[in-house]
Amino acid sequence: MSGIELKQVSKRFGESLIVDSIDLTIEDGSFTVLLGPSGCGKTTTLNMISGLEEPSGGKILFDGEEVQDLAPHKRDVAMVFQSYALYPNRTVEDNIAFALKLRKTPAAEIRERVDEAAEMLGITPLLRRRPRQLSGGQQQRVALARAIVRRPNVFLLDEPLSNLDAKLRADMRISLRELQKKLKGTFVYVTHDQGEAMSMADQVVVMNGGLVQQDARPLDLYRRPANRFVAGFVGTPSMNFITGGLGGDGSFTRDGLSIPVGWSRPARENVTLGVRPEDVTLTPAAEGAPGRVRMVERLGVEAIVVAAFPFGDVVARTGPDVDLDGDAPVTMEIGKGKAHLFDSGDGAAIALEDAMTGGRNG
Repeated sequence: MSGIELKQVSKRFGESLIVDSIDLTIEDGSFTVLLGPSGCGKTTTLNMISGLEEPSGGKILFDGEEVQDLAPHKRDVAMVFQSYALYPNRTVEDNIAFALKLRKTPAAEIRERVDEAAEMLGITPLLRRRPRQLSGGQQQRVALARAIVRRPNVFLLDEPLSNLDAKLRADMRISLRELQKKLKGTFVYVTHDQGEAMSMADQVVVMNGGLVQQDARPLDLYRRPANRFVAGFVGTPSMNFITGGLGGDGSFTRDGLSIPVGWSRPARENVTLGVRPEDVTLTPAAEGAPGRVRMVERLGVEAIVVAAFPFGDVVARTGPDVDLDGDAPVTMEIGKGKAHLFDSGDGAAIALEDAMTGGRNG
């Protein structure tokens, strides 16, 4: 397999800068996910790795060797797309074997590789069928088998699960991760779905506006986001954000809310406090309390509560038996050590010198 490096790689389409001088290292044998909203440059980055797009600048290296000028078929990569691109008039077996036949691989070896890939993905009984006779999940497995038989150094997957229903997507996440571990392959996977990224990846590369916003392990992204974009993009429901200031007493303040955050430097304005819904506690209070419940969404195993405060809405994730009703007055508390701070201008995370603590808005 191969490790991949991108050094100051950029891509322009006319006057539009789609990928902006990114640096990225993908370890040999890792499962790396490029995560971000539509138009962030993640698919273009994948296409440059594959050779389907030529970089406007920078270098792409496989195991230390430059490949940015090599044609796709010389890079030893296999791609699986959102549309499975199966030949409708060929059997599953012929679809899987097609690339090997083009390479004039001996028939006995083709048979062996096809059987091995089909068994690995549980589609041996489907080999005589045609794509129209398969479900979406089965077609996706055929597309994966077609990639596996080539025994490439790198597997590139562009939103391969987006056409599946929720249950199939969950099942295929497990299957893909098991497959990657079995093959010990280098997988680069593009998605806008944070659930896919957080559940499968060794390494998540969050992109926005053609830039890498953060490159880290899934839990590090969640616990220590580098900026407000990452903090808001990773996590469901999204992180709560409240703009305000930092006082000399070590607290964040806004409209009567005062939360000790361990700030030990001079007072500072234009700061955004971030807190995840599961770290917010909304407590019933007497009339005149600063917050008021707008909605309680009961989801069986949990409930999502939205409450209005003078500074805006706050979303809390809580247990299913929460004793709150619409329009009830509430106070808000943030869990100890769970506050995040960001610069309100550039959105960069602000480091704290001291341990963070929780606080109540009164």
